[in-house]
Amino acid sequence: MNSQNDSILDVQGIIKDFGGLRAINHVSLQIREGEVRGLIGPNASGKTTLINLISGMYKVDDGHIYLNGKRIDGLEPDQIASRGVMRTFQISRIFRNMTVLENVMVPALAQGQSLFEARRHAEELLDFALLTRLKDEPARSLSGGQAMLLQIVRGFVHQDLRLYLMDEPFAGVHDVIKGVILKTIKTMNEERKITFLIVSHEMTTISSVCHHVTVLDKGEVLSQGTMEEVANDPAVIDSYLGG
Repeated sequence: MNSQNDSILDVQGIIKDFGGLRAINHVSLQIREGEVRGLIGPNASGKTTLINLISGMYKVDDGHIYLNGKRIDGLEPDQIASRGVMRTFQISRIFRNMTVLENVMVPALAQGQSLFEARRHAEELLDFALLTRLKDEPARSLSGGQAMLLQIVRGFVHQDLRLYLMDEPFAGVHDVIKGVILKTIKTMNEERKITFLIVSHEMTTISSVCHHVTVLDKGEVLSQGTMEEVANDPAVIDSYLGG
């Protein structure tokens, strides 16, 4: 294990309150560059809130978040994205009245790629994700799993993508599409050295792709380690696995 100084993401004692409810309570975690980290825990444990804090959608009330050694807490979501952080949402956010191809071309064009480059790049990503046959279909015609896959693929258009935050990418997804998502994560991690933080309830899926796992419960870090280590942690068994 590398030292914390080698972390691409360093979350230090962050707190987030919503009125009288403390959703995140002194959470700290470090993720090494090139790691695939799972983020698991019971419902309402703070997983999505943590993703929202890292991506800038929520502001921390206390503590700090560092990306490559530079503070990003307090920055706006677009500023954090410009530093190479992408995210997905549990409910896919896509342009439903555009075609599948146009959905992927839009962020490429926004980064200054020519129309030719944007189309070529988009077609390569759609081919990789087995969505080519649907490229001219309106995005609103996609199934939930296909829409999730499109949302994920669109994030890889970002040429400087360093950290990808994924919020429940496997929930309600057909096993075939789940396999494509897993292959995509593994390939992008190995070939582009992209770091991932993946929220999921699916222990088997997480264990197949993640190097380490962080467990949240009631807004606090309950356990961290390999999947085997956390699965055998008595605190995790009691809180998350139900004994």
